[in-house]
Amino acid sequence: MKLSEWAKKQGITYRTAWQWVKKNKMPVPFEITETGSIFVFPKENKIKKEESVVIYGRVSSPNKKQDLESQIQLCEQFCIAKGWNISKTYKEIASGMNDNRKFLNKILESPPTKLIVLHKDRLTRFGFNYISKLLNHVDCEVVVINNNSSNDEDILKDFIAIITSFCCRLYGARRGQSKAIKLKEQLNTID
Repeated sequence: MKLSEWAKKQGITYRTAWQWVKKNKMPVPFEITETGSIFVFPKENKIKKEESVVIYGRVSSPNKKQDLESQIQLCEQFCIAKGWNISKTYKEIASGMNDNRKFLNKILESPPTKLIVLHKDRLTRFGFNYISKLLNHVDCEVVVINNNSSNDEDILKDFIAIITSFCCRLYGARRGQSKAIKLKEQLNTID
């Protein structure tokens, strides 16, 4: 392929790639023709990862353990119906806004080929698309079983999550949670 096309696929400028060629620092083989055209021969033989399917379930508090178990059970049934062998199951009790979750970090450090979640907010409250795109980039497909919420519902859930998070930080976890519940009740009466 031409150097310009290769540079674009790598997310670098043509000038940077050209300088690498001139300094003989290209990470892949290349050839300069008699006319001065530069062709790159990228390594196309990617070693395919062995299929691994990981289920991830999350709830925000210990008093919702029953919900966590039902999440995992539904995900397992889904995988069985698809004929997928489950490699690992992670159950986590943590806020969806917490960006330092033990089991989610394990998954991100060593991504499987398929990550199964019941709802996208079980993976994260914010930035789901970023995580999904990054995992896809490393050949990990994020499979959301129940993905039928409307945009309005998503916006309302995100708004409630932000308010809850800030209330908890500002007033302490218990007091903030009760204030968030009152706020949620007030917001639900607006509909």
